Parts: sequence; C-alpha cells; structure tokens
Amino acid sequence: MYPVDVTITEIVQESPSTKTFFFDKSFEEALPGQFVMVWIRGTDEIPMTLSYRNAITVQKVGDATEKMFELQEGDHLGIRGPFGKGFTLPQADEKVLLVAGGVGAAAIALLAEYSMSVGSSVTTILGARNADEMLFLDRLTPCGGLHLTTDDGSAHRCGFVTDVLVETDTLEFDRIYTCGPEMMMKCVFGILEEQGSLEKAEFSLHRYFKCGIGVCGACCMDGDGLRVCKDGPVFNGLQLVDSEFGKYMRGPSGNKKQF
Repeated sequence: MYPVDVTITEIVQESPSTKTFFFDKSFEEALPGQFVMVWIRGTDEIPMTLSYRNAITVQKVGDATEKMFELQEGDHLGIRGPFGKGFTLPQADEKVLLVAGGVGAAAIALLAEYSMSVGSSVTTILGARNADEMLFLDRLTPCGGLHLTTDDGSAHRCGFVTDVLVETDTLEFDRIYTCGPEMMMKCVFGILEEQGSLEKAEFSLHRYFKCGIGVCGACCMDGDGLRVCKDGPVFNGLQLVDSEFGKYMRGPSGNKKQF
C-alpha cells in the first residue's frame, strides 16, 4: 500500500484545461476503468483513472490538480494501485457502445483501444464543452464509428451525448460503457432504463476517496452501502437503481452535496 515513486517523462497539453502526464512505470496489469492514487508531495493524494498504461490525464479543477500543472518533466509523483473494479472486458465479435463526456474520455479511450484489439465492433459517442476541449480524437477515430457533440456547437453536432443516445437503438449492442460528469451519466442511465438496456451497461463513478482501498468508508453510497473505491468505481446499471447516484455526493467531511 506504499506509493511507488515515478518520474514524469513527458507532459502533453491535451486541451486548455487538461494535461496528460506520462511516467516511467507502466501498469500493464491495470484494467480500463481502474484507478490509481496519485500523491502530489506536499499537497494531497487523489484518485485518477489511467488514460494509458503509463499515464494519467488531469483536468485542473482544485488544489491538487493545480499543483500538478506546475510540475515539469523530470519531477516525481507517488503512485499507489491500480485499485478498484474496472470495466468488464468485451469479447471478440461483441458490439460495444461507449459514451464519454469531458475528461471521462480518459478511461473510455483505453477501453476503446482494447475493444478494437480483440475484434469488438466499437461505436463511441463523445461530448465536450467545445471543440478545444475534445479529448483523444486521434485514439478514438481508428476504433470505429464516432459521434461528436459540443455544448456550444463549435464542432460537429451542437448538444449533448444524450441527444445522440436517444436516437440510438441500444438493444443492438452487447455492452454499453459510460464515463463522464455524473449528471450526464444520470441522463444516460434514464435513457438506457427506458430502452431496457440497463443490465448490460456499466458506469464509472467519481467520488471523494481517502484511502482508496475500502477501509475508511468515505466513498460509501446510500442504498446498499457500496464503496466506490472497492466495489467500483465501475458499476453495473442495475446496482445503481434506488441509490444516491445522480442525486448527491459527499465531500471530505461526509456532508451531502446536491448536484
């Protein structure tokens, strides 16, 4: 459970608000959707999904990520993991639908590349605030059909990933995966529930973590008491029925925060 020291070997500016940090250790055993605890020395330790086997993709949203944006190649991070339950891997000849929003594309891109490598048929719906914030087009385009949406209409379709999803017959797909802002995923949840596709869908959740290994209980969800860090962060759609998903989350003190 001790962090492994890694050296940052490359930093890629993916968008105005997002960077990818490559390091000198590759986590080949990690499943798409699993996470690592990233220790930014002197600041904090935070959970991050692996966007490559040897990289994390970070959006500047708080003190820890702001500090990360000050790091340079040759600087060091501490990494614990990988932890948690990742996506169920698709099989050859299965039809796969991926729905990603914002930095949620980090986990989805790794899953798309794996799916293509085993012979799955991949369709991706990718959304972002604007064209500049669209992530990993170079990785997702070769994997199969790609539908793009932007909130402001600056690239391709103006609207949200759910606008494309409601026009999609999800019953045609064997597996459905989604990662992104929780309110986006809650809307995806509702559409899939209406279409009778919830059982074959998996959702990658984001919650406040302290330990990352299921001991402290900080990330427990109301309902069945599921621990997002240990029982997730990827959950089957049926596990989220009647849970706090899409209603509220908890901060460091444990107090509920409404979406």
